[in-house]
Amino acid sequence: MSNGGLILRNKENDDSIAKYNSYQPPSQVIQLPQTQQLKALTTIIRDKDTQRADFIFYSDRIIRILVEEGLNHLPVVEKSVTTPTGKEYHGIDFQGRICGVSIMRAGESMEQGLRDVCRSVRIGKILIQRDEETALPKLYYAKFPPDIASRYCLLLDPMLATGGSAIKAIETLIDHGVAEERILFLNLISCPEGIAAVVEKFPAMKIVTAEIDEGLDSKSYINPGLGDFGCRYFGTDK
Repeated sequence: MSNGGLILRNKENDDSIAKYNSYQPPSQVIQLPQTQQLKALTTIIRDKDTQRADFIFYSDRIIRILVEEGLNHLPVVEKSVTTPTGKEYHGIDFQGRICGVSIMRAGESMEQGLRDVCRSVRIGKILIQRDEETALPKLYYAKFPPDIASRYCLLLDPMLATGGSAIKAIETLIDHGVAEERILFLNLISCPEGIAAVVEKFPAMKIVTAEIDEGLDSKSYINPGLGDFGCRYFGTDK
């Protein structure tokens, strides 16, 4: 490679890094606090040499943090209780009921994290795949709690790439009576392109994400990403 080509390549990399570092997500996006603990956890699951057992363990830790943060953005009402000392404590209580909906199959990895935090939570499932003829996301299966329209919905999918599957899933929830502002989309890794696509179409909902990556490559894979989350978590090939 000529020196000119090397300089051009370095400039492209510098421009990409600068754009990534300057990215400010829209107000609908809640990113987890970028603590040293979170950075250490995401470093482990991004490492291509991490064994499946460790990938599952540390992914589950991040998922639980995500769920806890998602619950922080649900409405509450004031509530007073009497403590064992006989004194009154002025606290709060969650308003309304929740349910989870996992986008199969990778989203199913997040179900246990939700159950660990919300005992007896109802969980629905939705399967979306690319239509072979149109190359667009197509709904193949959906099963929700019968009263989902009255619940706040935590939509579960570990990766937000192009946003195509997420948009189709959100459209399906809305078609079943769920108000847009009652939907919280939880994911471990997202990117600016996917965030923009979802927020533009559904400005009233919220996205809760652990980390926001640089963007998509020519194959629409998240970079630097972590590979195929579902395959690594469930131990199956594509």
